Amino acid sequence: MTFEAGKSGNPGGRPKSKPFREAILMEALAAERGEPCEAKPGSLRWNARQLLEKGDVPAIREIADRLDGKVPQAVIGDSDEDPINLKLELDAERFTRSIAGLATRSGEGEGA
Repeated sequence: MTFEAGKSGNPGGRPKSKPFREAILMEALAAERGEPCEAKPGSLRWNARQLLEKGDVPAIREIADRLDGKVPQAVIGDSDEDPINLKLELDAERFTRSIAGLATRSGEGEGA
């Protein structure tokens, strides 16, 4: 199979599955129905079930953040008109020294 320009080799992209979320949902549904945990002790599902039964929400959240990634949070500013205020201050002397240092390291500042 050869590469074709302009055509993706992975058209569906990376799978969007969230393994911990799926394990929690499966165990939560089983617990609701009163079914025993059929997962092997020590497995992700077994541990999730233990945490669910204890009601240890912070532990579940921490594990979910590490496995599935943290939920993105919006950046909110002061108002609708000026949502984000950035204050940039430039130390001109320090900036000039750092640029001169870069030029010297790359050989541009030396007598050519």
